[in-house]
Amino acid sequence: MKKLIAISTAAVALLAGTGFDAQAAGSHKVKSGESLWNIGKTYGVSVKEMQKLNDKNNHLIFPGEALQLPEKVSKDDKELLARLVHAESKGEPYEGKVAVATVVLNRVDSEQFPDSIKDVVYETSAGGIYQFSPVGNGQIDKAADEEALKAVEEAIAFRGDGNNSLYFFNPDKTSDEWIRTRKVTKTIGNHVFAQ
Repeated sequence: MKKLIAISTAAVALLAGTGFDAQAAGSHKVKSGESLWNIGKTYGVSVKEMQKLNDKNNHLIFPGEALQLPEKVSKDDKELLARLVHAESKGEPYEGKVAVATVVLNRVDSEQFPDSIKDVVYETSAGGIYQFSPVGNGQIDKAADEEALKAVEEAIAFRGDGNNSLYFFNPDKTSDEWIRTRKVTKTIGNHVFAQ
């Protein structure tokens, strides 16, 4: 996930109507009043990855500064992730929806799991059972709501931060004992998040 964007972010920004313009492919010229957070959300990239790519150990940026941008998450992957979040997190607080999306992104970044959002979402266990129940029961095919889409954008911008959770479960809906042995990082709503 450390590759530079291969397409011109200027064209993407103009097509998206964001008003942002890039100096060159994979870069952004900072304007007055901008923050790494809003640049990350605009381009759909991780703030932490932007900091790393630009050798920044803090959030300070200055007007006129050219920032290199990390690889962005594709529209298709965002939509797939939002559908998973929607299916897994109906009735859960917004923070929990962001955390569910973050688990998938953490798995992509982990050596223990596949290297793409699509491959993580559709991964099966040794017994052929999908890792996420909405994939197996067809709920993944239902459209995501706006809150799930927003949660995915926030999770992408915060990518690499947090408690490194790789799992989540609802203790009232699972009898799996193995998942209960994992180190709990946080409980949000009905979901327990763990490493």
